[in-house]
Amino acid sequence: MKKASVIICAAGASSRFGGDRKKPFVELSGRAAFIRSIEFFAERDDVCQVIVAISPEDEEIVKVKWGAALAFNGVKLCFGGAERFETVAKALELVNAEAELIAVHDAVRCCLTNDWLDELFKAASETGAAMLACPVVATLKKVEDGKIVDTVERSNLYEAQTPQVFDSKLLQNAYAKLDSLDKSKITDDAQLVEAMGQAVHIVETDHSNIKITRKNDVSIAEAIIKSRPKPKRTGPTGPYNEDAMW
Repeated sequence: MKKASVIICAAGASSRFGGDRKKPFVELSGRAAFIRSIEFFAERDDVCQVIVAISPEDEEIVKVKWGAALAFNGVKLCFGGAERFETVAKALELVNAEAELIAVHDAVRCCLTNDWLDELFKAASETGAAMLACPVVATLKKVEDGKIVDTVERSNLYEAQTPQVFDSKLLQNAYAKLDSLDKSKITDDAQLVEAMGQAVHIVETDHSNIKITRKNDVSIAEAIIKSRPKPKRTGPTGPYNEDAMW
């Protein structure tokens, strides 16, 4: 079993979300979104490290409100940058030497399933690069100047999701070459790895692996979480786990 270091990105500005609380810190059925994301990885035998990247301006609230929960789950905090690639680059500096895989995950994509993660880590271990993705089901239109100019063929289109998991040396080498690329065209880590000529495999999911972007996504995520059976914990239950809070 290959060991993985997990980078959870929570340093964004949440400009599209609005309100007085950023997306990672919004509560879903009593639990902060980023805490829910952390817990999917913290108890896995194949995860040796969880790093959460936050904005420097959020350090106080994170440590005061969730410091105990982060400590219980063995989380290491770091400061992210203005752009996503800057955040991952800073977190990569803290990755344990024992990690053979590195997973990068959105803090606000907190409706994962353990089955998806099991399949994903297996695929990444075998291929060197794998990510979660779901088929596009909507009809897509290309629009210019407010007018439809084409209907896009969707048969082979997938929506990129996270986690995205890579061989550790592969991802580190890709980031070492970042300055030689047009950063404005790199939208996720998989695309950066693809630019090196490495194939990225997918593990198919569905739209329930939602990324919270706007306010109305919160109620959708809560409904998804409530619809799923609570996982049975195999280890001790701490005071910051959901089972202990209800």
